[in-house]
Amino acid sequence: MSKTGKSRLSRLLPKFLRGDKSSKSEGGIDSKSPYCIIHFLDDSHHQIQIKANWKGNQLLEKVCELLSLHEKDYFGLRFIDSSGQTHWLDGSKSLSSQLKGCQTPHKLYFGVKFYAADPCKLREEITRYLFYLQVKQDVLQGRLPVTFDEATELSAYAVQSELGDYDRHQHTVGYVSEFCFIPNQTEELERRVAAIHSRLIGLVPVKAEYRYLEKVKWLDMYGVDLHPVLGEGNVEYFLGLTPTGIVVYKNKNKVGNYFWPRINKVTFKGKFFIVKVKDKNNEEHVYAFELPRKTATKHLWKCCVEHHAFFRLNRTQEQLAREKRVLRSVSTNRRSGRSERQAVSDGLSRHSANVVRLPSRRQPRRINSDSRLNADENYNSQYNHDTGMVTMMMRPEPVRA
Repeated sequence: MSKTGKSRLSRLLPKFLRGDKSSKSEGGIDSKSPYCIIHFLDDSHHQIQIKANWKGNQLLEKVCELLSLHEKDYFGLRFIDSSGQTHWLDGSKSLSSQLKGCQTPHKLYFGVKFYAADPCKLREEITRYLFYLQVKQDVLQGRLPVTFDEATELSAYAVQSELGDYDRHQHTVGYVSEFCFIPNQTEELERRVAAIHSRLIGLVPVKAEYRYLEKVKWLDMYGVDLHPVLGEGNVEYFLGLTPTGIVVYKNKNKVGNYFWPRINKVTFKGKFFIVKVKDKNNEEHVYAFELPRKTATKHLWKCCVEHHAFFRLNRTQEQLAREKRVLRSVSTNRRSGRSERQAVSDGLSRHSANVVRLPSRRQPRRINSDSRLNADENYNSQYNHDTGMVTMMMRPEPVRA
């Protein structure tokens, strides 16, 4: 038979009879097909083969399947574009249009996008566990300020969750220093954590994490999505997006609180983010904030629209029509997901999957009296002895593997 005949015949045979070499890697990913790397909150990562015409929601669904996550409305995937701007993956747009120009393989970071007002009321253990990991990361990276006493109690719950009951034979002096809970962690805090840990005997991981969430949900900065901006006179402010509206911070102090019902319009133009608010006398005030780039301004506006859409309560048709006018802008982006009420009222019941808890990243145990751990130098916060705050408000670092 000629070579041409053999070639035609081989195309008719199944691949496993052709003797072709497999193009798939050890992880089952076709090396010739595009794929992305998903980084999870427990510092693990996973490769997922993707298609260019996939929508963002299709990739998020794949990720949630890996986690056996049912309450997925609170979560999202972030990526960094070629200019360094962080974005939440839009579920209604194609991956190719959003990840265009980003380095390959694409890296995306799974995390909490909308913080439940009461995470303890989340239905499933896996959802509460993911919230616990996210908030623990927020404390470590300085996005969620805590006092010294709050830090010691929270850290003790984290140690109990990971190590279980205190055992003086296994948990010798300095064992807490192997964990990093807050920026610039001190020996004094570690001693206090060890003392509290020794009194938590009998507390199983799921209960320890529940107590952690029970405490952090009352903190002022819990779940606040911070965005650094410049106000009049180039003064630095932070705009915080919350379930109730937009909060303005200056020098760690709250200087403004714009509730959604009082916001007439939210828009952006170039590098300026503009909010029009009515006061108690129905007089309108316009506030403009500058951001470093146009992409950052659009990102803030889009986050604002999505927060409002997710946390809105039941509205009359007239109110809903007004809200659409309030949040209109020069952009056509709209949130395609569900609201928190829809997520909570979802009555679907299923058997909860077993939660696999991976050990957190360790560091060398402290062996001297150094007052600090070898923490990441990117944690710019410091302990303030005057106010008792362990962390200070800092420029948000939304993506960290």
